[in-house]
Amino acid sequence: MDEPAANAGPGKYSAGTQTVIAVIVIGLLLLGCVLVLIPFASAILWAIILSFSSWGIFNAIKRMLGGRASLAALAMTLLLAGIVVAPFVIVGSSLAGNVSDVIEAIRRTFAAGPPQPPQWINDVPVIGPHIQGYLSGLANDQNARKEFIHNLIAPLKEVALELGKALGHGIFEISLSLVVCFFLYRDGEAAAARLESAAYRVGGERGSRLLEVARLTVKGVVQGILGTALIQGVGGGIGFWIAGVPGAFLLGFATFVLSFVPLGPMLLWAPAAGWLYYQGATGWAIFLVIWSVISNTVVEQVLKPIIIARTGGTPFLIVLFGA
Repeated sequence: MDEPAANAGPGKYSAGTQTVIAVIVIGLLLLGCVLVLIPFASAILWAIILSFSSWGIFNAIKRMLGGRASLAALAMTLLLAGIVVAPFVIVGSSLAGNVSDVIEAIRRTFAAGPPQPPQWINDVPVIGPHIQGYLSGLANDQNARKEFIHNLIAPLKEVALELGKALGHGIFEISLSLVVCFFLYRDGEAAAARLESAAYRVGGERGSRLLEVARLTVKGVVQGILGTALIQGVGGGIGFWIAGVPGAFLLGFATFVLSFVPLGPMLLWAPAAGWLYYQGATGWAIFLVIWSVISNTVVEQVLKPIIIARTGGTPFLIVLFGA
């Protein structure tokens, strides 16, 4: 006679079957966790990088507060909020005004029409006559100037709108990262101890050494890249403001963003210097070129390698050639 169904239970499965079922259940749980965390992956990654690279400052604050981890984590999170989030908020609040200044400057520039192009442009082979005809049309035809201004301003408004959306999304992402940073600061030592233990179990002394090299490298690169980008943004904004370029704060923030791209700031200061020259401010145009070239070259080619090499433990010569 068959045993009653009530007596059936986990014991009726073999050990191998139970192991397979356990692995499947764990795999499904891990998959569910991954699916839940995917929308927040970038915020979590930023939080890990920020807390990882600023751990020394957190430890200093923690010592000042008598070893109270939660209070130190809160203070460090508020400090990061002031450094990282505040510029985005300021740019977002002044974005409309800065864009209006830039648009008005463009309209004033082309309202009276550009001067007649020099005759030597017409002598340039192939393209010279076309450029001469186009510039002459802008100088003499008011309708052509209006169409040119419209075609120039319309994309600028769209870019400003998209930039506003991106800033809003960026503020949300960074704010979420700061919330994660608080818990990483508060409980980071326990997590680091487990990570070091796992690295030692996997690779022994070599695993621990590689983990330390990774820590120093990430710290040096983050501090070098973010720090120098911030310096370039502030320096660029000051240069634009001194030279009298409209929307200097917005251009300074754009310099900070483009500093992550090789020669990125040149996309801003070169047209700005050209605009100053066209306005008759030749001296300020020369000043802006010299200021931008010197400040960006010194920061990008000298200061960044020094920060990365000294902080990350990577040989300076390798970092210099890499930069």
